[in-house]
Amino acid sequence: MTPRIPTVTLNNGIPMPQLGFGVFQVPDEETTAAVGTALAAGYRSIDTAAVYGNERGVGRALAESGIARDELFVTTKLWNADQGYDAALTAFDASLDKLGLDHVDLYLIHWPTPARDLYTDTWRAFEKLLAEGRTRAIGVSNFQPAHLERLLDKASVVPAVNQIELHPGLQQQELRDFHARHGIVTEAWSPLAQGAVLADEAITAIAARHGRSPAQVVLRWHLQTGNVVIPKSVTETRIRENLDVFGFELSAQERDAIAALDRGMRTGPDPDTFN
Repeated sequence: MTPRIPTVTLNNGIPMPQLGFGVFQVPDEETTAAVGTALAAGYRSIDTAAVYGNERGVGRALAESGIARDELFVTTKLWNADQGYDAALTAFDASLDKLGLDHVDLYLIHWPTPARDLYTDTWRAFEKLLAEGRTRAIGVSNFQPAHLERLLDKASVVPAVNQIELHPGLQQQELRDFHARHGIVTEAWSPLAQGAVLADEAITAIAARHGRSPAQVVLRWHLQTGNVVIPKSVTETRIRENLDVFGFELSAQERDAIAALDRGMRTGPDPDTFN
């Protein structure tokens, strides 16, 4: 039986599935099959980006699935080289064309790229796309509190989502608290730290206790913490396993044990210096 995936409500009232499917580093020619498998398993939220080079593969899978458009939640992201007002609008058109859609559900600025200092101009373009109904929500990715503060000073629309690296080894409490104060949903990329946290003794002990895999325990932790999460896999058994996280619950003590694993461990670039 396909699980019913809970949703979170974005700050403009749009529901977003709390568990989705990511396609980072999946080659375009493999993406259609992977997304097709995910959709067949029950995922309805798909997360891609211009720089992944697989928006066409995602679009093919969506078209072939036969699933009604209003049942899907599609996210893509603007790459750094396309920041700026006019460039962002042009890049959005290209993404939409590759996806074969007339709108996306969420459009994100992929990185703040602070040295280029274009994200406030880029955000004006995003607000235009939102007003025109070409995206149902707009947000950012990898923004730190200082980037968000500056954006909020100039923005008419508060970002609906900030998609950040987040896992037991990098829990980003200060940033999550900022999000909570401003009505921004926290979305986790690299939710399993590319597997680096799965051998932690605390996690393997919890997994054994529940008869679950370490990955399922970490994904369950994200969900109970309130994060939106987008695990990625191209293996059918793993794709289905990552969705099978609604039949058990972590205790407060188990969540405390995972909270103790925070050690500021990044698997990706530092948003303050990545340009």
